[in-house]
Formats: sequence, C-alpha cells, structure tokens
Amino acid sequence: MANWFTEVGNVAWGDLMFMKHNLFRVLVSSLMSPLLYLLAFGYGLGGDVNMTYNGESIKYVTFVIPGIAALSSMNSSFSSTATRLNVQRLYYGCFDEMAMAPLRPTAIAVGKSMLGVIRGLLSCTIIFVIGFISKADLEVTVLLIVSILLSCFMFSALGVTAAMLAKSHQSMSVFNSLVILPMTFLCGTFFNLDSLPDVFHYILLAMPLSHSSLTIRASSLGAAFPVGSFVVMLAFAVIFQGINVFLLKTRRV
Repeated sequence: MANWFTEVGNVAWGDLMFMKHNLFRVLVSSLMSPLLYLLAFGYGLGGDVNMTYNGESIKYVTFVIPGIAALSSMNSSFSSTATRLNVQRLYYGCFDEMAMAPLRPTAIAVGKSMLGVIRGLLSCTIIFVIGFISKADLEVTVLLIVSILLSCFMFSALGVTAAMLAKSHQSMSVFNSLVILPMTFLCGTFFNLDSLPDVFHYILLAMPLSHSSLTIRASSLGAAFPVGSFVVMLAFAVIFQGINVFLLKTRRV
C-alpha cells in the first residue's frame, strides 16, 4: 500500500510542479469564474431576492453560493485535468511513456486526478471566502469538506476519462458542449431542483453535478445531509476511475 501511494505521488508530482510554477495564473483563473458567477447570478439577478429552502426563507445569495462552489468544483477539476492530459497525450507523447512505465494503472489514474482535485479545492475555497466576506449565512462542516473533496475527485476522474478517449482538441470541445455545458446551468446550481416537474427532476438527478449541488448546499446550510446523493457521487467516481484503469490496462490511450 505504501508503494501505491508513492506511485500516486510520483505521477502527480509533475502536474503539481506545473501548477506551482504557474501559481499566479492558476489563482487568477480560479478566482475569475466563481467571482463572475457570484456577481452575475448572486448579486446581479438575486441580490434582493429571498427563496424557500429546507422550509425556511433565505437570501438567494446564500442559496446560490454553495451551488457556485459545486459548479467551480466541476469546471476547475475537469478542465485542468482534461486539458493538461489531452496536451500530454496528443502533442508531447509523455503520457504514453508513463502508461508503459512499471506503474500500477490505478496509481496512474488517481495520480493524474490530483491536479484537478487541488484546483477544484482552491476554487471552492475562494468562493466560500467571498461568501463569508459578503456575510452569507454559511457553515463550514466536516461533511462540507468531504463533499467538496469527493466532488473534485469525481470530476477530475471524469476529466481523465475524457482526455484519454479524445482523439483531438475538437473531441474535447464536443464533450464540453454536450456534457459539461448543460450540467452548468441545469443541475441545481442556480435553482432548487425540487421546483421542477418530476420528470425533469429525475432526469437531472442522472447527472453528477446535481448530486454535488445537493450535498454541498445541504452541508453548508445546515439542512439534512442527502446520503443518497453522496453515495451516487461515490459511485460516479468509482465508475470514472474504473474506466480509466480499463483504458490503461488495455492500452487504449
């Protein structure tokens, strides 16, 4: 087991050093997206609006900040992992060398996900700091931290899957347009899923971001924690990493 963690660290080391040497650009890019979402949707559209959540009336800004955090965990984790791995595969060829190295496929799959996890955590931390500065009524709990970690890991694993399956940058663009973009606006980040008709509600529950929004919002607003959504997120993470391990074992990368 110790050797496995060492392999994960070795795989992740190069990506983390890349982030370290580009820290200023990482911070700026991590700050801009959540800040723009918060200004546009939180204060621009719903600054003076109240809504009902968990049987109580709360400010829309308070409601939307956890949703933006879930959205940031998806965008930052997925894009940072998928973009870097896609470039490494298609242009530098260094990922092919790593795949042929005497490293366990599980260690490679998890190690390549670490950049996205760190970037996602950074983005979520920024949005919650902004929320506390704006005096939103939020709580920091163990369940919140665990939910954010799992969300970042899940979407980072999805980024690895997409990058390993993509044949070109155009393929990544298509995946973003068909999968990531719809989830951005439809998965309860800016509205309550309970307000939708049942058929649409259940369709959106098939998307991983819906469960990230539910768990992060509930754990930061003091509502009953949706254990079922947490289990679904865990299942998605295992499935994505299972696909990654299969692709590595069968050399289909």
